[in-house]
Amino acid sequence: MKIIENRKIWFTISGVIIILGLIFSMINGLNFGIDFTGGSLIEIELHQQLDVNEIRQITNQYDTNANISLLGVDKSIVQIKSMIDFNSDVRMEIFNQFKEKYELPEMEPLQAEQFGPAIGKEIQSKAIISMIIASICMLIYISYRFELKFGIAAVLALLHDILIVFSIYSLFKIPINTPFVAAILTILGYSINDTIVIFDRIRENLRTMKKTNFVQVANESVVQSLSRTINTSLTTLITVLALYILGVEQIKVFALPLIIGVIAGTYSSILIASPLWIILKDKQNKKVAY
Repeated sequence: MKIIENRKIWFTISGVIIILGLIFSMINGLNFGIDFTGGSLIEIELHQQLDVNEIRQITNQYDTNANISLLGVDKSIVQIKSMIDFNSDVRMEIFNQFKEKYELPEMEPLQAEQFGPAIGKEIQSKAIISMIIASICMLIYISYRFELKFGIAAVLALLHDILIVFSIYSLFKIPINTPFVAAILTILGYSINDTIVIFDRIRENLRTMKKTNFVQVANESVVQSLSRTINTSLTTLITVLALYILGVEQIKVFALPLIIGVIAGTYSSILIASPLWIILKDKQNKKVAY
């Protein structure tokens, strides 16, 4: 298998997805959820499980794009999230419609609040800082355990994974919210694991295949680690898919970016990280030659 030799193909596939995603995000913008934009949140105990479409008969009067979730063990609590800043009168008006229609004994909703985008901006900044710190720590660790070029290649592969996830969300206008940030940080930790396994195999083979060039060593190492990487990723993917299919709305919001991230991470570990290391080694050799 000529995995390393075909690196231009793998880079082109990733490049097309990322460039399209960036173009769409610049033209249409990212679809930030209520966690980032601010808005209104209302939770009402209905004492029965209702279909979301039936709930929307009321909420659509105020916001046709409101996010509806059913909470609780018996899914009797309806959670309404809207990017529109409903004042207290409107929030009570929504509650009273549910109270009247379903003869609720409560005099007020479980939760009803309005919040601005300041919290969302704080979450964004902290998420970016967390990703930067995580990447720097990984770079230092991998550079210490392997070499600097392995660390740089691994961090670039992680950046690839993040950009792929953002691009998919941009292309399909999927809302970005707090669980998305948690999923991105999880993807960073998961993706680096497979990359380190392959890099460790490269390091071992460099000791035993001294007369072989770097491309052959990297290619052989990737092939040797291929079944392990794919099997691990498939096991994880099946579990996350089950969460997405069977989970409640909050779990689905967290599981979706994980699904994309696991696929992107497996792709980058096999087809992106090692070719990046080869490119860095080639540049080093050219400088030495001069």
